[in-house]
Amino acid sequence: MNGGTSVTHNAAAYDSTVGIQAETVHNSNVHIYANASPQDKYEVGVRYLEDGVPSRARDMISEAIAHQHDGAEVRFHWVLAMLSGRGYHDLGAEEVQRLHQASGLVGTYAEGEWKEALRVVFELLAMLSTATGETGRVVERLRALSPRQRDAILHHLDLVLTGGLKDSLWAENRERSEAARFGNDRVQRVWAYFEHEPVGPRALPPRPSAAAVSRAALPVRAGLFVVATAFVWVSALVVDPALAVVELLVALGAGGVVAHFGSRWWSDERRLKTWNRETHIPHARDPAYPGDGFTNRVRHSFDYYFSIRAPYGYAPHEWLGHTIHIRNSLAAEIALLYRESRISVDRVNWLIRFLAEDARDRHNNGNLFGHHNRSQSSVLTKVLCVVALIALGITTLALLGTVASGGDVSQMLLAFLASAGAVWSGIAAASSWVEARGEERRLAEETQEYHERLTARQVAYQEWKSYLDATRPSELEMETWLTCDKTLFVDEALRHYQLTWRDLITHTILMTPARPYKRGRVKGGPWRYSRYSFRLFLVTQDGVREISTEFDFTDAKRGNEQRSNYRFDALSSVQVTENSHIGYDLELVLTNGPARNIRVKDADTHQLAPDENAQEIAEINLSAAGFIHTFRLLEGIAADGKGWIERNNPNNLPSFRPVD
Repeated sequence: MNGGTSVTHNAAAYDSTVGIQAETVHNSNVHIYANASPQDKYEVGVRYLEDGVPSRARDMISEAIAHQHDGAEVRFHWVLAMLSGRGYHDLGAEEVQRLHQASGLVGTYAEGEWKEALRVVFELLAMLSTATGETGRVVERLRALSPRQRDAILHHLDLVLTGGLKDSLWAENRERSEAARFGNDRVQRVWAYFEHEPVGPRALPPRPSAAAVSRAALPVRAGLFVVATAFVWVSALVVDPALAVVELLVALGAGGVVAHFGSRWWSDERRLKTWNRETHIPHARDPAYPGDGFTNRVRHSFDYYFSIRAPYGYAPHEWLGHTIHIRNSLAAEIALLYRESRISVDRVNWLIRFLAEDARDRHNNGNLFGHHNRSQSSVLTKVLCVVALIALGITTLALLGTVASGGDVSQMLLAFLASAGAVWSGIAAASSWVEARGEERRLAEETQEYHERLTARQVAYQEWKSYLDATRPSELEMETWLTCDKTLFVDEALRHYQLTWRDLITHTILMTPARPYKRGRVKGGPWRYSRYSFRLFLVTQDGVREISTEFDFTDAKRGNEQRSNYRFDALSSVQVTENSHIGYDLELVLTNGPARNIRVKDADTHQLAPDENAQEIAEINLSAAGFIHTFRLLEGIAADGKGWIERNNPNNLPSFRPVD
C-alpha cells in the first residue's frame, strides 16, 4: 500500500465559476466591535456556534473567558465549540488538556441547569470507552436536560458520540430531525437566502436647461423687431390712422395666438422627436448593436420579465413585439444608471421586474404610451396656430398697402425694408423665446416625472427589500435544516446496510456543492448551497462504505445516489489541490480503480469583504463542509490502513477522566 497524502498549491487559472448560477453575501446580524465587552464577545460566540461556525465561536468565547467572563453557561458553550464538527481523535494533546482543566472548574460554579448540562457533557466524554451497560445513567441525565441544552449537545457532539451510547439516543434524534426538517416554512423560504441584495433605486435626472443661450440672444432680436415694426406702423398711421389702428390690433391678436399655441406645438414636437430617438434603439440581438456584456444582460433580463409579465390576452412573443421600443428605452436607462457600479444584473432584477409590471399595468389602464401621447399637440392647437400665422401675414401685407396708398415712393421703400427686417428679427426673436420657454417647460415636466419615477422605484425597492428580509431564513434556521438533512441521510444509510452505531468505528460526511447551484453566505460565515452533494463514509471493521447523493436543499429531494465499498488497503492515497482562483479539490486514489476528484469548494476571493481574511474564510468553509474531519480520517486510513482503525476504535480510545 502506498501510504501517500499531500497538499498541492496549484497556480492554474482556469474558470472555476462554471455552474454557479448566482452567489450573494448578506450582511451579518452578528457584530463585534473593538471595544466590545467580554459579555458581548461571549454572546457573539454563541451565535457563531449556533450558526455553524465553531472555529469563530471558540475564539470569541475563549477571549471572553480570558477577560474573566466565566461561569457554567459560558463553559458549556466553550466545550461545545471545542468539540463541534470534530471527532475525539481530532483533538490535539493541548486541547484535551484544556478540556481536563475545564472539567476541574465545574465544582466552582453555582448550581443550576447550566452546571448540570456541563456535568453531562463531561460525563459523556468519560463514557466514550465505557461498556454500553454503564452508559444508562448519563443518558437518562441527558434526557432530563431542557430541550435546548439536550439538542445542542447531540448536535455538536455528533462526531464524538459513538457506539452503544449513540444507539440509545439515535431514535430520538431521528424523530426530532423528521419533525424539524421542514419547519418554519422551509420550502417557501429557502429561495430568499440565495436572492441577491437589491441595489438601491435610481432614475435618470432631467437634462440641464439650455434656456440661457436662447435668453441671451432674445433682447437684441426683440429690440430690432420692435423698432422695425414700430416704423412700419407709424408710417401707416400717418397715411390712415383709423385703418392702421385696426391692423395693429389684428396683428397683436394674431401674434398672441401664435406665441401661445406655437410655443406649445414646438415643445411637443421637440419632445416627440426626443422620445422617438430614445426608444428606437437597436436591440441587443441586432448585429450592429455595440452593447457591452452588462447592457446585454440587462436587455435579456428585460426580455425575460416582460415575457412573464404579459397582460391578459397577449402571448409573450406578441407582448415583446408590442413593447420593443419601450424595453429598449428602459434597458438603455438601467444600463446607463448602473453600469459603473460594478454590480451584477441580479441585483437590479427587482427594478427590471417592477418596470415590466408597471408597463403591464399602464397598458391595462390604457396609457402604456402616455408620455408619447402627451407629446402630441392637438389638431385644434395646430389649426389655431396656422390660422393666426396666416392672419399675421395678411395683416403685415395690409400695413404695407396702407403705407403705399400715401403715394410716397421713398417712404414705401423704407417701410418695405423695415417690414423685411421685422419679419427676420421677429422670426429670430420668436425662435429664441420659444426655445427658452420650451426648455423651461421641458425642465419642469422632466423634473416632475423624475421625482415621480424615483418615488415609485423607492417604494418598490422598500417593499421588495422588506419582503426579502422577512422571508430570508436566518443562519440558525439554515443550519438546523441542514443538520436534519444530514441526520436523516445517515439514518437511511444505516438502515440500508443494516448497521447500528455499535458496528461503526467512525463516520464522516463531506458536503460539497452540486452543479449547477446558487450559493450565499452571511459576512464572516460559510457558503450555503441550493444544491449539495452529500458523501458519507461509514468505517467498520470490514472496511469503508461510501454513499453519495445529490441533494436539493429547497425541498430535500435527493437523486443520483451511488454506493461503493472498499477495504482499508484499497485506499492508496489522498491528495488535496488548493488554488485561490479555483478552490479545493480532494483526490481519492484506489488501488483497484481510477482516481476520483471531488470539488470541495469553489474559489471565493472575489466575494470577500474588505475586512475579511481569505485564509480564515477558507477554513470556515472547509470546516462547514466536513472537509477537515474527512481529510484526516481518509489520510489516516491511506497512511496506516488497519493500524489507524485499531488506534481509533472507540473501545481503544484513551479514557477521559473529568477532574474532581
